[in-house]
Amino acid sequence: MEGVSKLYRMGDSVVKALDGVDFRVLRGEYVAIMGPSGSGKSTLMNLLGCLDKPSSGRYLLNGCDVSRMDDDRLSGVRNREIGFVFQAFNLLPRLTALENVALPLSFAGVEKGERLARAAEALRQVGLSHRADHRPDELSGGQRQRVALARALVTHPSIILADEPTGNLDSATSEEVMKLFAGIHRKGNTILLVTHEEEVARCAGRIVRLRDGKIERDENLHQDR
Repeated sequence: MEGVSKLYRMGDSVVKALDGVDFRVLRGEYVAIMGPSGSGKSTLMNLLGCLDKPSSGRYLLNGCDVSRMDDDRLSGVRNREIGFVFQAFNLLPRLTALENVALPLSFAGVEKGERLARAAEALRQVGLSHRADHRPDELSGGQRQRVALARALVTHPSIILADEPTGNLDSATSEEVMKLFAGIHRKGNTILLVTHEEEVARCAGRIVRLRDGKIERDENLHQDR
């Protein structure tokens, strides 16, 4: 991101959610984004995930300027390049774990046999092959988050964006999920994670702290160790 700002109009006033942010993530990095409420974390994640466009500045993803794309092209970039993991899991209740994981491939037009084979492999990666035929209400919170992570992995995205992925989990389950993220990162995946928990953030290699729409501090944990 180069000089990225995001303005929102609220009645007669203008709120600057992001204010001239310069932010670079290299392939294979594991970055945690932190900051108090209203600091711009959610806005930054929406822009990184191509769910919104900046008011000014540029966002280059894999060398391609996505900041000026129309909604149809952005949708294609999202489906190809970005895997999302949400705090609330966002699984469809009537679908099995396998069908939930295969869903992004359905949107991408992948043939059914290949969809199911790739979804089964993604579930294997997160240790849930034995729960493939179970629906979300038959799974624990930790298992649902594993399904969500498998769904994020199934398209082989450039970036995995995780928004408070441990927010609905107890401490023991949170630890299991973060070990899973660490394993996925070791395989070469790029991960950006928003969290308000310092302990979770320190599982990453770098912490970017936002305040009032600006980057207050960019901390390389490996360097500091």
